[in-house]
Amino acid sequence: MARTSVTFTSAGIDIAAHLYIPDDANGAALVVGHPGTGVKEQTSGTYARLMAERGFVTLAFDAAHQGESGGLPRGLEDPAQRIEDFKAAVSFLTTRPEVDSGRIGLLGICASGGYSLAAAGGDHRVKAVATVCTAEPARQFRHGADGTQDPAVFQGLLDAAAQARTAAARGEDPGVLTMFPETAEQAGALGGEHGIEGWEYYCGARGYHERSAKFLTWDSVDKMASSDVFHAVPLIGPRPILQILGERAVTAWMGLEAHRRATGPAEIHWIKGASHVDLYDKREYIDLAVGKLTDYFAVTLDK
Repeated sequence: MARTSVTFTSAGIDIAAHLYIPDDANGAALVVGHPGTGVKEQTSGTYARLMAERGFVTLAFDAAHQGESGGLPRGLEDPAQRIEDFKAAVSFLTTRPEVDSGRIGLLGICASGGYSLAAAGGDHRVKAVATVCTAEPARQFRHGADGTQDPAVFQGLLDAAAQARTAAARGEDPGVLTMFPETAEQAGALGGEHGIEGWEYYCGARGYHERSAKFLTWDSVDKMASSDVFHAVPLIGPRPILQILGERAVTAWMGLEAHRRATGPAEIHWIKGASHVDLYDKREYIDLAVGKLTDYFAVTLDK
């Protein structure tokens, strides 16, 4: 298997990606998207490599404004742009000689799970879509990771986002929204076990990468106020959807909501004992997920 660094454009922005080409490639290909604030060298790269080892051409990319990709300001989380990145990645794959343009699927992890569903709904070149630990940043900001957040929290964030826009208009530094506190203990106080695991992955030795920014621009927040990427889920049918969710994931309610909107074949596959972040890097859970994904795409991309 070979891994090559490649670039393509998404709405005029240069996107950095890793293209994995197996020695036994048969034309089936997957676009693999990373979690929020993640980069292609973390969990999306792990899944891309493992799926390539199973015969799929895979493309793991950094979202616009993040990682090695272009786009200013840095750290912008724009749902519309994130969806466009997936479609641009599909366009890139259609130009590759190793890829059968009629056999392309999407694989989204965490935040990219939501974005990949929206991209599939609006792009009929996508033959099948799968997600791992589905999340949707707009819902998570509005309602919290577990769906029980006090609405006043998001209203406060919108206040701060408005102040940041005013500051920028006046030529002042608008600052950024820091996504993680200084310690795992502080993360636990804010978000329980899910918060601790996220801190350990992004800020600790468990999964740290220097290009994982760990912050968002403040205008990312008000862009999420009007975003609902699940609105496109009904458009995916009759094409299939697979969602892989951790049995202990506090975020699973988002995947269940997406599942209820499906109009075509849709399956939820639970990974016993796994939390949301467990599916980022723990091989005892990832291998189970990859086994299911391999079987799913082997069938759905060959029809």
